[in-house]
This record gives sequence, C-alpha cells and structure tokens, in this order.
Amino acid sequence: MSDTLPDAPRAGDLAHARACFAAWRARAEIQGVPLRAPPPEPTTCCGRGCNGCVWEGFYAAAQFWCEDAAQALQR
Repeated sequence: MSDTLPDAPRAGDLAHARACFAAWRARAEIQGVPLRAPPPEPTTCCGRGCNGCVWEGFYAAAQFWCEDAAQALQR
C-alpha cells in the first residue's frame, strides 16, 4: 500500500469517497487498528436537488469518518 492516502471525500464524488474509505480501512488493517464502519450511502434521495439533501449529510459524515480514522491511526 502506498504511504499516501486520498484527499478527504469531495461532495458529489461517490467513487472518491469509496476510495477514501477503502484506503483508510486498508491502512487500519495493516496497523491492526479497529475502525467503526463508514457512513452508509443514502438510499432515499428523491433526485430533486433539495436543500439539505441526504447526500450532503453523507459527504459531511464521510469527511468526519476519514478525519476520525486518521486520528485513530496516529495513536
């Protein structure tokens, strides 16, 4: 595994968010550090571009999860 990890998840880029989760989980496995599960992908989006869309919450949670993973692996 590379020493570099992907940048934090970017809103609207699900593939990148998934790559971030995979990279952090792989690093945690190598170091033997348990991580909580990443946030689940939304299944209830109506596709109308609502203010406060479930995807906005997902990307915010994804960024927090990655920050939390980074902190856990620095211990």
